[in-house]
Amino acid sequence: MSNIVGATGKCVLFGGAVLAMAVPSQAAKFHVLYQFQGGTDASGPIGGLTKDGKLLYGTTYFGGTNNLGTVYALAKDGTESVLHSFGSGSDGADPEAGLVADAKGNLYGTTYNGGTEDRGTVFKITPKGHETVLYSFCPNYPHCTDGFNVGSSLILDSKGNLYGTTYAGGADSLGTVFEVAPDGTETVLYSFKGGDDGADPSAGLIVDASGNFYGTTYDGGASDLGTVFELAANGTESVLYSFKGGSDGENPVASLILDGQGNLYSTTYSGGSSGHGTVFKLAPDGTETVLYTFVGGSDGTSPDSSLAMDKKGNLYSSTLYGGNMTDCGGNGCGTTFKLAPDGTKTILHAFAGSDGAQPSGSLLAGKKGEFIGTTYNGGGSTDSGVIYELKK
Repeated sequence: MSNIVGATGKCVLFGGAVLAMAVPSQAAKFHVLYQFQGGTDASGPIGGLTKDGKLLYGTTYFGGTNNLGTVYALAKDGTESVLHSFGSGSDGADPEAGLVADAKGNLYGTTYNGGTEDRGTVFKITPKGHETVLYSFCPNYPHCTDGFNVGSSLILDSKGNLYGTTYAGGADSLGTVFEVAPDGTETVLYSFKGGDDGADPSAGLIVDASGNFYGTTYDGGASDLGTVFELAANGTESVLYSFKGGSDGENPVASLILDGQGNLYSTTYSGGSSGHGTVFKLAPDGTETVLYTFVGGSDGTSPDSSLAMDKKGNLYSSTLYGGNMTDCGGNGCGTTFKLAPDGTKTILHAFAGSDGAQPSGSLLAGKKGEFIGTTYNGGGSTDSGVIYELKK
């Protein structure tokens, strides 16, 4: 494995464990930057955004010329451009994850489906919108030992190698960690076995300065409720934590973040004392601390996005449901929230449907303390999702 560009820098640590506290409402300044129109425009952004220069880039699961998803750009003045519409199937289909950019402005991403065997792809798009499939999964179908169904974003190293996870496939059909070289050669770095080592990773990877990867699996582990794992630079996999269910959380679907002291942070989609998900911290010695337990309803439920941390140690993310419980069929349209180091959680915005619904992609932090995100649905009559901005 090569040395990775952009390892996470130092961040302020949390204090002790604090579970669900009163949730004050502190509406941030919210406005919609772009409302997707569906059809040939785009529809259903799931992954987060990437900023390169003055443009924001992302993907949508639906929409485009063939309703198989798009790669799009959003200019500062709110003008949206579709850079690529996934079309023939062989070029990929249904991208779920965000993008990563290299120094030349080329974008790299994954598709969950499509490719030569409709099992997903790794692709590259130039700044002018020319798409190249770097790798199509499962070329020896039905023997998919290389993995398939990629829902994770990629990380890029200084030599141009790309790293990610597949939800399925591998030696035991329970997912993989993979590398794709610049020439398109794919290497399986680890195949999950489905026992204590974990199974079905849906989130992307992070990496430390020594080249060790960290990630989560939705299933597997000692209780088959998901894990946090480390894949060392020599290819050795270690389970750092197995979720037990109940108060410690279960079924993580989001990527991790890493602070300067080696602590890992993320969310679980479900579990916790109320069954609606958690925010957790994992210390280097493997001690898990639940920083917040979602109680459902107006508090929010089902967090499936990774966290962002500011210089003061505040964490920011979103919940897929909850918030205003009169909206979105009584399930709530989702929330964005702030979690302070003392465990106080503040709802920054509760979506109403007309301004977006089901925020899924991770928040992109700006230089002035703002955050930009996407919602999978909502946004007026098209119900095709939005790009929004929150200012504190």
